[in-house]
Amino acid sequence: MSIVIPAHNEERVLGRLLDGLLGTAEPDELDIVVVPNGCTDGTARIAASYGPAVRVVEAPEPSKAAALRLGDEAARRFPRLYVDADVELRTDDVRALTAALERPGVAAAAPSRRLDMTGRPWPVRSYYRVWTRLPEVRGGLFGRGVVAVTGEGHARLAALPGVIADDLASSLAFAAAERAVVGSAFVTVHPPRTFGDLLRRRERAAAGVEQLERADLRQPGGSARTGPADLAALVRRDPRLAPHVAVFLAVAVITRARRARKRGDYNTWQRDESSRT
Repeated sequence: MSIVIPAHNEERVLGRLLDGLLGTAEPDELDIVVVPNGCTDGTARIAASYGPAVRVVEAPEPSKAAALRLGDEAARRFPRLYVDADVELRTDDVRALTAALERPGVAAAAPSRRLDMTGRPWPVRSYYRVWTRLPEVRGGLFGRGVVAVTGEGHARLAALPGVIADDLASSLAFAAAERAVVGSAFVTVHPPRTFGDLLRRRERAAAGVEQLERADLRQPGGSARTGPADLAALVRRDPRLAPHVAVFLAVAVITRARRARKRGDYNTWQRDESSRT
């Protein structure tokens, strides 16, 4: 299979990902393409240090969408995985994802999440305690940093416009029966280390949802918006979640207020640097 990794100034975390991907890989099992885009650090150097196991295709423009296109042009195989540089994924997880794509009707797959909450302050932990329980979050392919597709699934992704919420768009491009969250594959995701970075990440997510809705794409997967009924259902099932839902709502209100001042701005990149330390 081919693995495409867009990477903008990811020298602090790229080696962690590549070590995991190549850990137990057989020679020539993985076709890994790293696309450093608009980098001012040693991302390209670190990728190149892995020798022939990793091919490097540099892009001068800091654009994830452009990097994904370049990676696609260089990739040689299907199934194909798109992996964010700041997550952790192992060889066995890649194998489990590709096996899932062999099931009839499955065109896209993603691993189960493991959130590394080490050292995170209580508001961040509280927020994710609710977020990870939301039905759309549990069943969607987004928020994992990894999407695997068949050749047919790739054709559908290639038809999508370049948007901020590329993982959400990728998830919604497939109906529930066409996508799989694989229980035997795991990705380690690193949430923000500060409340301010959580707000920045959520503001970027809100901008992505807004952009998708303005594009008026007809998506088989519907919408991933969370409604009051979803939160009320969580509290009914587990009343102990009530204070955590309050934190979740506070983050949503603050994010909405901040987003209102920048409506229509899809170029300002609210990147969370704290999770890359």
